[in-house]
This record gives sequence, structure tokens and C-alpha cells, in this order.
Amino acid sequence: MRLALGPTSSTFNPSEEKDMREPGAITVALGRTDLSVSKLCFGTSALGDMPDTYGYGVDEHRAKETIRAIFAGPVNFLDTSRNYGLGRSEERIGAVIRERGGLPAGFVVSTKLDRDPDTGRFDAAQARRSLEESLAALGLDQVHLLHLHDPEHAASLDEITSPNGALSELFKMRDEGLATAVGLAAGRVDVMMPLLRDWDFNALITHNRYTLVNRNAEPMIDFANAKGIAVLNAAPYGSGVLAKGSDQYARYAYQDATGDRLAPIHRLEAASRQHNIPLGALALQFSMKDPRITSTICGVSRPERVAQTLEWAEWPIPEHVWSELSSVPVTTEDPEATRHYKLG
Repeated sequence: MRLALGPTSSTFNPSEEKDMREPGAITVALGRTDLSVSKLCFGTSALGDMPDTYGYGVDEHRAKETIRAIFAGPVNFLDTSRNYGLGRSEERIGAVIRERGGLPAGFVVSTKLDRDPDTGRFDAAQARRSLEESLAALGLDQVHLLHLHDPEHAASLDEITSPNGALSELFKMRDEGLATAVGLAAGRVDVMMPLLRDWDFNALITHNRYTLVNRNAEPMIDFANAKGIAVLNAAPYGSGVLAKGSDQYARYAYQDATGDRLAPIHRLEAASRQHNIPLGALALQFSMKDPRITSTICGVSRPERVAQTLEWAEWPIPEHVWSELSSVPVTTEDPEATRHYKLG
């Protein structure tokens, strides 16, 4: 299976970008919008330096080198957020955008409206403030895709959905041309589903909940697919263990993994060794080959991970391996139900 990852030929000028973009590479439509995105999207939360979340830090130099590698490659889609590293992710991305004189041709930037980090307030005024800060940090006049982020962690969901709440403001921002498309990026499926039913989102982001070992988001993916909402599946590695392996990084969904949670991962690791296929390639392509998923958001924290991710996306995996992996037990439980959430 060969996966086309580059921007549309109609928006890419080879004379402007002398890098590794493949001539004729294609993108897919983002739901019912006019945006075209690669099947792979790079997530940049770790580039904001979030040791409380990931267990390691990322300094400014390493983050910028990683962003440069993203912009030099075939992927035309990047995801960030106002609250990633309390603004550091967007600031570092913006610095690289400025140094290169703008975004690569055809590139799509996704960011998110966030609650007040101190009070949890998430009304229209806070949403407007969040976007203004994002645009200033990124050095952009508008963003392509703008999500409402983490409503389950705000002070009040009623405030978010009220006439003067963040949700109404999100759609107003799209009407004003500050965003081309709008989405919902959250964790808990029980919080997301009512919002997806009641509001006309263009896209959604789910994370950690559709992987080789967890299918918590599957009913929501089916619902969104039927409604024409683009599904962006983030964290196919379960925040790292399905890329690095349990010996190196025994954490799933930003928490130390227990024996029960590691048991199916050990079976996947055994299959990876038996077939000489990187575990990360299995985890990444599990998401990328699903026709219901528009793009898979894969976090990277150092420049060499960009090239490695592209290699894993193209790694040949025979069909009989997927058949074998289908016997590995999966759970439908919320993987973050016991998580102690921190912004850092």
C-alpha cells in the first residue's frame, strides 16, 4: 500500500519549494469543505514543551528544527493549539513561518480555541481572545481549520453552548472569514456526541481512542462519517508506547500503563518482531488505511521523527498481518478516565 502524502499539484509550485515533496502527490478533501489535506497530519503539542503530559521536555531549538522538517516535507497539514505549552507551540511555529516568509504553498494550519487556563472560563470573549492570541503567535491573518478544544475541561459546558458562549463565537469566526472551517477537538465521546448532533461542524479530532488497542471512539467515527464530518484521528501511538515500545516508554494516554493495559501491546510487539515490521508502522497505518478517517494526526518531538513517520506510512504490510492483528484484544473503555489532566 503506497500512501500519497503531498499537497495538490494545483497549489504546489516546485520552483518555490526545493525539498522532498513528490511531484503529482495528492490530497483528500476535508469533509464538505474546499480544503485539501494530506492523509497524514503532524501534531505539535510536544513541541510546546509539555513535560507534565509527555514525561519529557522539548527545547526551542529542537522544536524549531522539527517544524522546519515538517515544512520541508510532503505533508501539507499541521495541528496545534493555543494551550499547547501555554502558547509555546504556536509561538515556535510562528517563528519558523516568519523566518521562511510564510507558509509553504498549499499548507493547511489547524489550531484550537481554548479556555482560560486559570479560571476555566470559556465564553465568547475568551474564545475571541484565544483566537487573537493564536493569530498573533502564528503571524497569520486567518487559520484554515479552527476547533473548539477540550470542552470537558472548561468550568461550564453550559457556558460554552449558551448564546454568548464559545461555540457560537466559533461559528461567527468562520462567518467572518477568520477560519475556513470549524471543528470539535475533545476527549470524552459522551461530551462530543451531543455537540456533534446539534452543531454543524466541518471536522472533529479524537485522540487516543481509536488505536490498535482502543476503539472507544468508533461509534462516534461512524456517526461523523455518515454526517459528512471529516474525522481526524490523533495519537495513533497512544501518546507514545505504540511507537517507542513498552520497554522504552510504558505509558498510554499520558499515564503510566498498567499490566492489563500492556498485555495486548506485548502481543503487538511480538508480531512486530516476527514480521520485521516497526510497531509504529502498524499503529500508524491502522489509522491511515481506514477509509472513514480523513487524516491521522501524528505527534513528533524531534526532526528525525518526521522522516521516520513518512517511512512508517509507506512501510509494506501484508494483508495477512492485519488479519493476525485482528485477534489482539481491544477495549472500548475511555483511556483517559483516570487521567490527572495538566496543561504543561
